[in-house]
Amino acid sequence: VHLVESGGGLVQPGGSLRLSCAASGFSFRRYSMSWSRQAPGKERELVASIGSDGVIKNYADSVKGRFTISRDNVKNTMYLQMNSLKPEDTAVYYCRYNTYWGQGTQVTVSS
Repeated sequence: VHLVESGGGLVQPGGSLRLSCAASGFSFRRYSMSWSRQAPGKERELVASIGSDGVIKNYADSVKGRFTISRDNVKNTMYLQMNSLKPEDTAVYYCRYNTYWGQGTQVTVSS
């Protein structure tokens, strides 16, 4: 199993970023996936999850209405569209399948 996140960076408050998670080594289309994040000094928290067919989606209260999780089962890729970003969204973002984690991508929201 291999999970590779990309798309992080530095963005101003109110800005947007789109994270990607490229998956390989398993039957991506058959399994639910999720995004989590970990800010400095804090525990890792679940941000959003998506069912295998992309229909069922769940979000942490802190990101509802601002973030959108999606997936492309042809490209074996999961996405996280992040809008209206706030400084408190600053964290390393990880994608997850079962017990497997990617290496993370840093998102920094600062003016």
